Amino acid sequence: MEAKSGVADAAGVAQHLARAKAEAIAALLPGRLVLGADQTLANRAKRLSKPGDRAQAAEQLRVLRGRTHELHSALALVRDGETIFSCVDTAKLTMRDFSDRFLNSYLDMAGDTAMSSVGGYQLESIGIHLFERVEGDYFTILGLPLLPLLTFLRQGKFVDG
Repeated sequence: MEAKSGVADAAGVAQHLARAKAEAIAALLPGRLVLGADQTLANRAKRLSKPGDRAQAAEQLRVLRGRTHELHSALALVRDGETIFSCVDTAKLTMRDFSDRFLNSYLDMAGDTAMSSVGGYQLESIGIHLFERVEGDYFTILGLPLLPLLTFLRQGKFVDG
């Protein structure tokens, strides 16, 4: 498991990554409004990355079980190098204290999807069985703080002229 230091900056890292993605694509599409998004997972003093294989997914899930962690989801809207809108939202998720037997069964059912998400789970799928409590916006947990984005778009401030 590749752990990165600094829970305190996990939200800032998500924001930086979202902005960098949007800026890179916006540079290729002059005049276009580009959305970038990213997500980080903070567990105590560590920030976790997507697991590279089943063993890393199992290790991450063992670290997270029985504990509460935070998902920081960020987005940035960029046009011509200017950030038009950005935000970060945080959700808190508490995993059940499940057995190693359950963990192995979960990983068997989840298959490669366990490696496609930070933390080794997808809440919207079989991963919901790992949790006892979820606090926060569903879309933030999925990786995009959609409600603040929609509020901004309805205001129409991004339209030229």
